[in-house]
Amino acid sequence: MAADQQNTPELFPRPSADKESGSFLPWIIAGVVVAVGVGLLFLFGGQKALPSNPGGAALAPVDAYAASLPITDLKMSESSNFAGGKVTYVDGHIANNGDKTVADVRVQVGFRDFGNQLVQKETMPMTIIRMREPYVDTQPVGADPVKPGEQRDFRLVLDQVAKDWNGQYPEVRIIQVSFK
Repeated sequence: MAADQQNTPELFPRPSADKESGSFLPWIIAGVVVAVGVGLLFLFGGQKALPSNPGGAALAPVDAYAASLPITDLKMSESSNFAGGKVTYVDGHIANNGDKTVADVRVQVGFRDFGNQLVQKETMPMTIIRMREPYVDTQPVGADPVKPGEQRDFRLVLDQVAKDWNGQYPEVRIIQVSFK
């Protein structure tokens, strides 16, 4: 009977010692790669966020040329996006009362709570409304720079607004202007 057991194939063969020792090598390599990736993310990830958030916890200072670019006629509206969320629009009017042709405008939009504390700020390029029918279409200021004496309508698009926002119009501050 012992001879029959040796010739019968095993239903659950035992793994050989060679397979067990080599199976940890891919896991060790994967762990090292993940650790290096996380280390690089911490090392370089924080530095890229700083330039997109000028002003720290407060709004950034106003650009020197901003006095020549008055913003008027602010209006806000909302619409639903395809994902079921809301998009908030801040529309307004800007005039170039200065002596330079404006090729780019960066603004900071600040939302406050009922205690007048800043609860959200967004920094973004201003986009000029190119046409309104059949839909509102915008373009960067640089696509059609604003010459001295010209006026334009603009639109700022916000994917979300803080839940504790007080419902008042946000502050729209010009923080950087580039010229042509």
